[in-house]
Amino acid sequence: MKLKLGLVGIGKIARDQHIPALEKSPDFELVACASRNARVDGVANFTDLESMLAQVPQLDCVSICTPPQTHFAAALVALRAGKHVMLEKPPAATTRQIALLADQAAQRGCTLFQSWHSRFAASVDAAREWARTRTLTGARIVWKEDVHHWHPGQQWIWEPGGFGVFDPGINALSILTEVLAHEVCVETATLSFPENQQAPIAAELRLRTEAGVAVDAEFDFRQKGDQSWDIELHSTTGSLKLSQGGATLTVDGQVVAADQGLAGEYPRLYSRFASLCVAKRSEVDWRPFQLVADAFLIGERRIVAPHQV
Repeated sequence: MKLKLGLVGIGKIARDQHIPALEKSPDFELVACASRNARVDGVANFTDLESMLAQVPQLDCVSICTPPQTHFAAALVALRAGKHVMLEKPPAATTRQIALLADQAAQRGCTLFQSWHSRFAASVDAAREWARTRTLTGARIVWKEDVHHWHPGQQWIWEPGGFGVFDPGINALSILTEVLAHEVCVETATLSFPENQQAPIAAELRLRTEAGVAVDAEFDFRQKGDQSWDIELHSTTGSLKLSQGGATLTVDGQVVAADQGLAGEYPRLYSRFASLCVAKRSEVDWRPFQLVADAFLIGERRIVAPHQV
């Protein structure tokens, strides 16, 4: 029997990825949605999560796709109602909030899946196996995209707690922390803030692993033309490149695997969520979130030209 799921927040990511993945899922049945301004055909629709929970008590799970500033309150309500919860990334507005949600899930015997969809890109597992059987000498992240294409008209991403360029950048950090054999810390950071916004439009980070390997990262929301979602790893015995957000794998200059990218990530994401719900286990790893928080803590702030949403 399929798990009955309610989707909260019917925006671009919900329509582009979550709903198509759920329509094809062998594990879930989308039965209800909660959104202030949107509806989904064929399911029960509500303007808020509380109404959805009250009127569709048979829900097993709730998937939350709202901006991160609202994740904590919504997830807390769902967990207290005894529902399994999946959180879109970024997981919350603060690191303390995700820690409290993990505690709440444990107390209630519910699943909290604090998800990182980029870890489910097709070539991430192969990259992890490659990296952990070699001695790394360096790494580089180039994660640049056009914010007007991916977040059209979305002011929330520029507000406090909206992450700015780290909304996509945290995807790269989620892959990095998954594939590296050693933990990594932020050493230096430079954050570029538009003079009229409260979140960075670009960032440069120098990270370093416990083994002393430097990782240079560039994030930028002003990319035009081809988008860049690349991670390069260099070792004493060769190099590896993950491109297209982890969908394509190149080893020593030769493409060895290519996939459909985001369209493949979300079905795998929901498959993992289903297995966690059945086992009543949680999966919470906020290391990528901590790296972003640390970049804000120690980063040099630079003011750049205004940005219009």
